[in-house]
Amino acid sequence: MRDTLISRAAWRAREVLGEFPGTAWLIGGEEAAASHTLRQGLLASLMIMVGSWGVGWLAMTPSSVLAVHPVLLPLRTTTAGVIICAVLLSLGAMLLVRSWLRLSQRVGGWHDGATPTIRRAVLLWGAPLLFTVPIFSRDVYSYLAQGRVLHAGLNPYESGVSELPGWFMEGADGLWAQSPSPYGPLFLLLAQLIWFLSGGVPEISVALFRLLSVLGIGLMLVAIPRLARAFGSQPAWALWLCVLNPLSLLVFLPAAHNDALMIGLMLLGMCCALRRRRLYAVLLLTAAVAVKPIAMTVLPFAVLLSLRGPTRITGQYSARIREWVFAGALAAGLLVGAGLMLGVGLGWITAALGAGSAIAPVAPVGLLGTGLGLAAAVVWGQDADQTATWIFAGARLISAALLAWMLLRPRVGNPVLWAGVGLTVVVLSSTVIQPWYVLWILPLFAVVHVHRGRSLVLVSLLLTVMVLLSLVGQLSVAQWIDTAVVQGIAAGVAVVYLVYLLIFDPNTAELFDMRRPSQAWNAVAGWVGLQELSRSAAMAPAADAVQGSADPQTPDRHEGLR
Repeated sequence: MRDTLISRAAWRAREVLGEFPGTAWLIGGEEAAASHTLRQGLLASLMIMVGSWGVGWLAMTPSSVLAVHPVLLPLRTTTAGVIICAVLLSLGAMLLVRSWLRLSQRVGGWHDGATPTIRRAVLLWGAPLLFTVPIFSRDVYSYLAQGRVLHAGLNPYESGVSELPGWFMEGADGLWAQSPSPYGPLFLLLAQLIWFLSGGVPEISVALFRLLSVLGIGLMLVAIPRLARAFGSQPAWALWLCVLNPLSLLVFLPAAHNDALMIGLMLLGMCCALRRRRLYAVLLLTAAVAVKPIAMTVLPFAVLLSLRGPTRITGQYSARIREWVFAGALAAGLLVGAGLMLGVGLGWITAALGAGSAIAPVAPVGLLGTGLGLAAAVVWGQDADQTATWIFAGARLISAALLAWMLLRPRVGNPVLWAGVGLTVVVLSSTVIQPWYVLWILPLFAVVHVHRGRSLVLVSLLLTVMVLLSLVGQLSVAQWIDTAVVQGIAAGVAVVYLVYLLIFDPNTAELFDMRRPSQAWNAVAGWVGLQELSRSAAMAPAADAVQGSADPQTPDRHEGLR
């Protein structure tokens, strides 16, 4: 901690408020007691909930319950109401970040006893977020619109949501107006069912989509600890990083993204593969693909978990091919059958390959392709869009070649870890990278190793910045109120709080020390530098590991972000 005037004042204020009866329940407490931090996280979620009522996304259809609700109107239609809600949202998000960081210090170490505390935090902090107006993203309204398209007998892979009247009033983003759906047939079927059950009432639809996210979170709460025990990581740490982090909570619950369901199905499928329940594993992994086709990247790695001992590590090609043929034939049959049953055929494959094409290509590969396209147009007179298309196709081919190399290496190593590397390659080769893509990748690394030092600091900063940028950039403000002013105030509040956390907060500043080297920990290898990280058989689960081995202790209870 930096000994500054601000830090000393903050510490003194904590001592005073910790002794005052009106605030002692929220501030202070024993350092090894998590109760105060749990309450602070709950308060943060409540602030986010109330803030969303003024600046969250609402559908404006005649069937909407909240669009003209007398309680919400002053919050949404007056400058004072909107600014207050935007500030509440920013403060709540930053307090949620601080609570998440502080909980890593207060759980007393990443041992068996910490896992129930992390689960309790997920439930306590997540509950108020179920009652928010959609924030962070309004994709949930696009889900509903695509379900409506399918319900009307149209093919969402060929027809955009603008094919039906009233789509814009239903809250869907304009970029989906004429774009094909990037989701799998199972999710479209669920979206159609939700449209039917809700009768098109947007608030009921959002609640039902959130139930799907809750199901996904539940699957993660079951699968992540089992995988972490099997691979020698720490279940509590993996849950803290992957499920409890503020980006996950906001993407999965207020935004109701289908990523939660995809990740939950994918991880549970890996658990079944570890137990050699091949049929269940392939069914669950295929269901994940049928929600979001990106899960197809993980499937060929995950099915190798059914192999045992030296066969999995040395990677006999006959054994690998056997698993791939079984999984590929079953998955292909299910996905083709689902497409035919819905009347959409195989359109989801081409739609998935072109996912994100409606969004400006602002990822590194997207910017590279656009830049080289413009340069080629100036220098050689070549069509800029055509050049960019070649660059994008080349990036996909390179990522496919790297995936093939990973799968065909003489030594397979840990399939989960390599699935994480493969998925990272695919994301980095995309023309568009959304903030929530990192949530796909985190569990695949977290269940294998505990990380600390610079690597964890950078991941934590990345999650925090993504939360702030997405919240501030996605405020829904009435057209007669200056959006730039509201966003500026919200961003200013968030930045000031972030600087306080990084530099002056006597409790969290020490967690962002970049001088500590990046290290990873595993029950077998202990703490090692990232460059020394082993991919050997020691990092693969034993045949009976998933039957419930005891969690190893992390040496220092304050190592949550060190």
